[in-house]
Amino acid sequence: MVDTRKIRIGCASAFWGDTNAAAAQLVRHGGLDYLVFDYLAEITMSILAAARAKDPTSGYAVDFVTEVMAPLAKDIAARRIRVVANAGGVHPEACRDALRRAFDAVGVPLRIALVTGDDLQPRRPEIDGAVSSMEDGAPLPTRTLSMNAYLGALPIAEAFARGADVVVTGRVADSALVLGPLMHAFGWSPDDHDRLAQGSLAGHIIECGAQCTGGNFTDWESVPGYEDMGFPIIECDADGGFVVTKPEGTGGLVTPHTVGEQLLYEIGDPRAYLLPDVVCDFTQVRLEQVGPDRVRVTGARGLPPTATYKCSATWLDGHRITATFVIGGIDAPRKGERVAQAILARVRRLIGEAGLADLRETDVEVLGAEATYGAHARPALTREVVVKIACVHDDKRALRLFAREIAQAATGMAPGLTGFVGGRPKDSPRVRLHSCLVPKSLVTPCVDLDGDARPVAVPVAGGFDAAMLQPQPVGPTAEGDVTVPLLKLAVARSGDKGDHANIGVIARDRAHLPWLRAALTERAVAAYMAHVLHPVRGKVTRWELPGIGGFNFLLEHALGGGGIASLRIDPQGKAFAQQLLDFPVPVPATLAEGLRPGHHSGEPNSGGGADAVFGDSTA
Repeated sequence: MVDTRKIRIGCASAFWGDTNAAAAQLVRHGGLDYLVFDYLAEITMSILAAARAKDPTSGYAVDFVTEVMAPLAKDIAARRIRVVANAGGVHPEACRDALRRAFDAVGVPLRIALVTGDDLQPRRPEIDGAVSSMEDGAPLPTRTLSMNAYLGALPIAEAFARGADVVVTGRVADSALVLGPLMHAFGWSPDDHDRLAQGSLAGHIIECGAQCTGGNFTDWESVPGYEDMGFPIIECDADGGFVVTKPEGTGGLVTPHTVGEQLLYEIGDPRAYLLPDVVCDFTQVRLEQVGPDRVRVTGARGLPPTATYKCSATWLDGHRITATFVIGGIDAPRKGERVAQAILARVRRLIGEAGLADLRETDVEVLGAEATYGAHARPALTREVVVKIACVHDDKRALRLFAREIAQAATGMAPGLTGFVGGRPKDSPRVRLHSCLVPKSLVTPCVDLDGDARPVAVPVAGGFDAAMLQPQPVGPTAEGDVTVPLLKLAVARSGDKGDHANIGVIARDRAHLPWLRAALTERAVAAYMAHVLHPVRGKVTRWELPGIGGFNFLLEHALGGGGIASLRIDPQGKAFAQQLLDFPVPVPATLAEGLRPGHHSGEPNSGGGADAVFGDSTA
């Protein structure tokens, strides 16, 4: 008998700090079976680890309990919506206990399950020799604040099978928050790789909230209703095919381009998106507009997973401080740069006189003069800028001297200095991320329901072999005689993974692919983005996704250390795609003439409407 059920899952949080209003929107207007919350990014784990180091009772997303679940508990129970959230952070037990108190206070007997096993910090001596760096083979830092493995979907599915209403996890793969409910609802097995890949893609699409419903979208002017953005819902079939949509009447936009940008967000090789439960091949994914704000997604293929979990370890690497102020008037950018360098020179002299070592790292960015664009900056006539100065030192005394000396610039240096943002800056620990691999055989996921903790059997043998990957297609290229900015021909989105960034590019029309392929080579993109790449270790790799008519570029070592370890104003590469959209692409003059000024209005590349398809070889 064919299973004709459709499971509806909504995502109400893309990160810790996202709007708490999304949950009420989805609970009351989403018609959901499951509601998921994604709070954890690599940078968030660093922040939570630092917080718990100061206060042993913290380390989880407190507002998940106080601002979301407590007010909505009765509605969630009445609608029989089941919830899963990685709000546990680095202290899931504290999150569960706070939830219990909140539910008791409103008289709602929701059963809470806890997924544990990701916290490897207490077991570090046992597993130290078995952990391998994902980057360069470097050993674990001598002292770590936290070590958390990215668990998969099986423990979440098991928690629901045991009768949980709410599942709280620590570190799990973001997409597992959706795959777990789907595995439970449809009975998918661990070796049903194609369905697991589709379910993982569903999770990947909605894990960043409104980023797939028009948020952070290249054609931002075409998106209505920023004031009440609709948060995403996937409507999944038993075979893994799913539709991306949002609550009716809300703001936002769901098209192949909004969904396609999110598909490419924060990935590397699209033939091998590595997850704990499955290795996904996204190269032949198809995106089809099947109605207003409804996009059907099919075509993900699955391979066996690896025998290892990704593990993120955090460690302290000195202390950092950032000062920010405004400077205005004629020649503001030059004044800002001069003042910043003078401040650093003055502080270096003073800390030397105090017998302290030199500043380990410094970073100056004059914002408003297009500092983040490097050699591509076009500041023109700029009469006000924000100057950002960041420093690193092992001794807090040096940074406190820096904080004290900033104010002197207002009366002793160039005119127009004002607006010290946040007053005198304060130093803080610099938390770094170390990404590594740990054998699955050394990690034991558990589900604790009502005090009954049981291990969950997870396949540990792996089976993934890079030889399984299909060779990259080599499509035709074409040269042009005039240039147009990439924005005229494509949409793009960028994201981060540790110290690496990616930029995904999708052609507005498949007819443009030969010119994009010829222009956007690895060498050309590396040269264009050289201002963000590490001068020695920086590297750019390109892959093609024929299914959506797109490309993915991985920029290795492009974020100055990434996360809160980076001193840059854009430590996560959020604006990298916006920079690349200015890239000059040579095209025939006849094509350039046909690109009307509004040819970046968010229209799908095969004409728009309910028949628009990304992935149709005849398009």
